[in-house]
Amino acid sequence: MSRTERAFRTSAIILKRRDFGEADRLLTILTPERGKLDVIAKGARKPTSTKTGHVELFTRSDMLIHKGRDLDIVSQAEMTAPYLGIRENLARGAYASYAAELLDRFTGEADDSYSDLFELLDETLARLCDEADPRLVVRYYEIQLLDLVGFRPELSECVVSRETVEAEDQYFSYVLGGVVRPGYVHDGMGVVPVSMVGLKLLRHMQRSPFSHVRTLTIQAALHDEVERILLGYITFLLERKLQSVDFVRRVRET
Repeated sequence: MSRTERAFRTSAIILKRRDFGEADRLLTILTPERGKLDVIAKGARKPTSTKTGHVELFTRSDMLIHKGRDLDIVSQAEMTAPYLGIRENLARGAYASYAAELLDRFTGEADDSYSDLFELLDETLARLCDEADPRLVVRYYEIQLLDLVGFRPELSECVVSRETVEAEDQYFSYVLGGVVRPGYVHDGMGVVPVSMVGLKLLRHMQRSPFSHVRTLTIQAALHDEVERILLGYITFLLERKLQSVDFVRRVRET
């Protein structure tokens, strides 16, 4: 077996980290070309380990990984992006935890290219470090991630009649994955109201680069509305509530 088959070097964002054995850490990492992987960082819990400071949660590292019988092994790790802002601010760190958990829930372990998801998460963690409105960062991340994983919400036309949505208050159906015009709402659709302004914001985030979205000033009530719609849709798709959601809310209320 050649070296290229036995080992590979990759950039990796650390999504989860658990103690393993007496001194090791089990990491769930996202890589751009090989997807999501579980790997072992041997000896990483030892204070003298050269890996200790380079396998922190929600950081990006350059890793040399050797193929193992059951789990791959991190032979070398060098942190390349510490995202210091999310370590220095509890609320921003909570949002980073949510972003990592959300991506983890929507992806499986597969030897596949996740380059778009990797780039999105990398950019989101960087934005959470210094953008003035971290809630807007996370909402943008949610709607872009939904697009990449195949659950793009339909926001421009009614998912029942296929008519173009008019500039008025509408409904959003979790079951049908998009906007429903008022005249087509019926039981079983799992609908919630969405205001005209809320729908405009969702559309803008869906179709625009973040450089355009970041200039917006969003009032708390509009933030709450858009969060309710997107979190409701995400919870419906995953059939479970994300563990980090309550933590984010507790931190935000302190």
